[in-house]
Amino acid sequence: MNEDENRLIAERRAKLAALRAQGVAYPNEFRRDVLAAQLLSTYADRDAAWLEANPVRVHVGGRMMFKRVMGKASFAKIADRSGQIQLFLQESALGSAYEAFKNYDVGDMLGAEGQLFRTRTDELSVRVETLRLLAKSLRPLPDKWHGLADTELRYRQRYVDLIMTERSREVFRTRTRILRYLRDFLDALDFLEVETPMMQPIPGGAAARPFVTHHNALDLKMYLRIAPELYLKRLIVGGFERVYEINRNFRNEGLSTQHNPEFTMLELYWAYTDYIELMDLIERLLHGLADGLFASRHMSYQGREYDLAQPFKRITIEASLLEHNPELERAQLRDVPYLRAACARLGIGYAEHDGAGKLQIELFEKTVEHRLLDPTFVYAYPLEVSPLSRANDADPFLTDRFEFFLAGRELANGFSELNDPEEQAERFRAQVLRKDSGDDEAMHYDADYIRALEYGMPPTAGLGLGVDRLVMFLTDSPSIRDVLLFPHLRPET
Repeated sequence: MNEDENRLIAERRAKLAALRAQGVAYPNEFRRDVLAAQLLSTYADRDAAWLEANPVRVHVGGRMMFKRVMGKASFAKIADRSGQIQLFLQESALGSAYEAFKNYDVGDMLGAEGQLFRTRTDELSVRVETLRLLAKSLRPLPDKWHGLADTELRYRQRYVDLIMTERSREVFRTRTRILRYLRDFLDALDFLEVETPMMQPIPGGAAARPFVTHHNALDLKMYLRIAPELYLKRLIVGGFERVYEINRNFRNEGLSTQHNPEFTMLELYWAYTDYIELMDLIERLLHGLADGLFASRHMSYQGREYDLAQPFKRITIEASLLEHNPELERAQLRDVPYLRAACARLGIGYAEHDGAGKLQIELFEKTVEHRLLDPTFVYAYPLEVSPLSRANDADPFLTDRFEFFLAGRELANGFSELNDPEEQAERFRAQVLRKDSGDDEAMHYDADYIRALEYGMPPTAGLGLGVDRLVMFLTDSPSIRDVLLFPHLRPET
């Protein structure tokens, strides 16, 4: 904090002290009866003569964003959640309250009562008759022309960013509309929204490192969930044949423009269907979002145009590797020494226990994923990296699994679920061996989930959709931190 800012804060604290000496500094009896946007739309076509002949009295309230004192008359603009409205203040109408107003600061919260009129410049305004200071702003707002220029400060002090930046406010309004659409879309398909535990005795449903906590009363190590998958599939066993959860997940991993340790997923499970139908579902969902929120399937993201109206591309993992790595030989794509050599040549690290499937994915993530700009389904993932997915009937090296990519990043992961309890138990045992070999992201053995499968789970397909990354694309935001109200940051020093 610089010297000028310290001086301004000290001046404002002195003003607050004077208010306290006069009585209640933070009054609570003022009630607003209309928003700025409602006034601007309702009376948009009413001229000065009409407003004079048909008096409209209003109570408006908001944060003062602009102030201009001109002797015995002044102008101010206040902002509420809908927009801004101009106030016109006169000493003759307000008396001592006008003198008090001259000491108010930009950022203060005001309540005003008065009559609508139009100024000489034809701006709809409130001719104020009573004025109250509702809350004193002790810290000065950033310069209105520059706002919060420091990106990290925008994330760290989101409350100031929202005060100053309409763009930020609109991003989060759009996020809410997207979430509402997701719910409406699934509810219309007879899916049931549910809630599952966020603290779990066994972290499951994804390959990720969990956060660890401790339950004092039970003296039990607990984990913040990395995914709700195994609980949602227990509900499929129980007869809820279409379920979804819009959930917070926690993964103890690094920070980047695409990763935040706490993030939002849409996860759904759909009995008596398969992964191909889920790909169709995603395509319909994206079309509906584009049509409903933006009235267009042609979108721009970070300077590149995207046409969501075209059929989304579908390609297998192995075909994508060959397409983007022409030096690879199709016949060698499942040969471990060959894949290790290819990884070494490209500087891609791997573990000694990695098989052909894991090595394929290492190559895919480093050489293909970032090139998948247009909407693309990549399917036929190796079984080795898909411990919960159903094996492909024709090729047991593969599973009936896909991931959906857009703008060079994964947005969704879906597959036909493995519902054979004995095979799932064997897959869990293999994951335990990987964990014992040093893989911190390998899964635990979940005996209760196996027990649930032993009661019988119908053929089912499941999907996880990254809500934050979807919002990034639909709001043209370059970083995941732009679409999280309070992203994780290092502590201030």
